[in-house]
Amino acid sequence: MTSPITTFNKAIAAYTEAWRTESPQAPQPAGTPGPSFAGLVKDALAEATAAAKGSETATTAAMTTGGDMSSVVTAVAEAEAALQTVVAVRDRVIEAYKDIMRMPI
Repeated sequence: MTSPITTFNKAIAAYTEAWRTESPQAPQPAGTPGPSFAGLVKDALAEATAAAKGSETATTAAMTTGGDMSSVVTAVAEAEAALQTVVAVRDRVIEAYKDIMRMPI
């Protein structure tokens, strides 16, 4: 049976791979400073993946060496919050895309 963290990591990897192969980065306008939206999404995915890996590491350490359970609970809660944030952003982007597609030309 796969753990939720492993499933989470696989889902993040699949989203990242789909993003890389199917949507090339749009060039940023010349006079616009700051990161692109694609860069922000990529950073959010990287942070979510890091939180999941930290959670998995804390859980493994607690199981093998009898580590502190409060750190495990905190790490798992952080990973869950990161996943919920990524899913919420994804849902908002999809809704925005649908709204744009419904606009009359």
